[in-house]
Amino acid sequence: MRLTKYGHSCVRIERDGAVLVIDPGEFSGREPLDGADAVLVTHQHPDHVDVDAVAEACEKNPSLRVYAHPGTASTLDRLGSAVTTVESGDTFEAAGFEVSAWGGMHAVNHPDIPRVPNLGYLVEGEVYHPGDSFDPPSGVEVGTLFVPVSAPWLKLAEAIEFARAVRPRRAYALHDGILNDRGLGLVNTHMSRLSGTDYAWLRPGTTIN
Repeated sequence: MRLTKYGHSCVRIERDGAVLVIDPGEFSGREPLDGADAVLVTHQHPDHVDVDAVAEACEKNPSLRVYAHPGTASTLDRLGSAVTTVESGDTFEAAGFEVSAWGGMHAVNHPDIPRVPNLGYLVEGEVYHPGDSFDPPSGVEVGTLFVPVSAPWLKLAEAIEFARAVRPRRAYALHDGILNDRGLGLVNTHMSRLSGTDYAWLRPGTTIN
């Protein structure tokens, strides 16, 4: 599998010509959706799903399929039959990739802010994208973890403990679009030193295998 990290929380996964995109939000632009066969949406917030961009991709490719929690799918009505609803505990195929859904709710921003559904997605039992949560895939040996490192709902200690709990072979920064250079440097220093795994930050557009 080839993994490309785009802006903020978007990850594109490719294998044998098939393209799966996770969380193509407003911070990541439209490029990740070029040639996409399937899209996984962790939750409804616009930094994780740019509905206009996904609708445009569906127009270009009518066979494109979008997978989301039922509570998220209600915000994707304009995509019509392209949307398939999935829930925590489900295992399904998307663009030829085996995907399992984990978790269920967005992390708490503030008690006065309503929580929304959020699914983490494990692709091919290897790559885990948690969306806006720290829900680990229990009983699974994760190869590649994308770990959120900056958000109104987290503190860095939680990101470190999440990486330690999952114990992946390697981890890459996720949800990094609101960091300036100084903040990013601080985050990367602590994550590299304390996460207990091979951690790195990827410049948007970087591809790894």
